[in-house]
Amino acid sequence: MSKISVARKPFIVGVMGSHKNNHAAMKDACRLGEEIAKRGHVLLTGGGRGVMKAASEGAHMAGGLVIAILPSERKLPLEGYPNEFVDIPIYTGMYDARNIITAKTPHVMIALSGGPGTLSEIAVALKSGTPVVGLNCPEFEVAGGGIFIRVKTVEEAMREVERILKFVKRKS
Repeated sequence: MSKISVARKPFIVGVMGSHKNNHAAMKDACRLGEEIAKRGHVLLTGGGRGVMKAASEGAHMAGGLVIAILPSERKLPLEGYPNEFVDIPIYTGMYDARNIITAKTPHVMIALSGGPGTLSEIAVALKSGTPVVGLNCPEFEVAGGGIFIRVKTVEEAMREVERILKFVKRKS
């Protein structure tokens, strides 16, 4: 059973990263999903394998709510989408263009190892004002007021997420 209370308008935290099975990134993603759920936030992912599945599993095991922005349509699902830990699958039929939704929906995004899809999500997030916490990510030049915070551990990532969400809470 989910610990999420919609009466208090929960924060949405996105976890983005590779669909490949990178063991270190998947371990971090699982811990991130768990920590996000324990704090009462909603997890948003792309709903597939790799980092997306690991974060979803961590949140699911901690009783959290997992939303996935899926690339395919319901009647034409892609293999591996949604993973079995997704509570609310959103079928877009937008394939890579769905990255705009995954980048603009969360209050804050955590990015882990990934490829072009993850990079596009980071770029859209920064351009649209979604703060990004990069866990073991390369440094990015950010112009126009975007927020990119580079960290090395799950604990640092969650500290930065909570700091950002306090600012978001005060602002709203």
